[in-house]
Amino acid sequence: MALQLWETLKEAITAYTGLSPTAFFTILALALAVYHVVSGFFVSPDHPVRERDLFKEMEPLPPPVQLGEITEEELKTYDGSDSKKPLLMAIKGQIYDVSQGRMFYGPGGPYALFAGKDASRALAKMSFEEQDLTGDISGLGPFELEALQDWEYKFMSKYTKVGTIKKTVPVTDGSSTVETTETTDRDIAKPAEDGPSESLPAKPVEATAGVDAQE
Repeated sequence: MALQLWETLKEAITAYTGLSPTAFFTILALALAVYHVVSGFFVSPDHPVRERDLFKEMEPLPPPVQLGEITEEELKTYDGSDSKKPLLMAIKGQIYDVSQGRMFYGPGGPYALFAGKDASRALAKMSFEEQDLTGDISGLGPFELEALQDWEYKFMSKYTKVGTIKKTVPVTDGSSTVETTETTDRDIAKPAEDGPSESLPAKPVEATAGVDAQE
């Protein structure tokens, strides 16, 4: 059936155009190519709008703002969910502005889980597990520490450091014990130093009384 239709089509092309089927389809292909080339010179009405949108997306980012020392909870607010805030990420307690790498660290990016966190352990292990999204690098092997060092060099050379993570040191019982001991020692030492001055007047009084008795 298809073969009969093809034969009929070839006969119709030859009868109506005077051209062979090969010549006809060659001319048709050339005509389509010329049409696409010529239409490329004309701009559709909505093209300027798309061009402005693209220009807007490519506008230069604002300069990084120095934040100083912030807590890990405060760092979480810079994970890219708020487009008005810079995109931040930390390595080994040092915070970097990675806004220019938003396609990697921003929402939907391959490393979006690292944004707003100190991801030192995750980067060292190249892990995306929730328990590794931390700045704790204890127990890492030499190869993992070397990989982390490479990441740190990369961030130092490419991104601007804008702050550090504030580390809170919990007060332990041991430290309070030391403070208590030191206070006790000072309290004991103070009377010992003042003792002689307070006891000296007593002896001369007793000695004078003895002399008076003998007289």
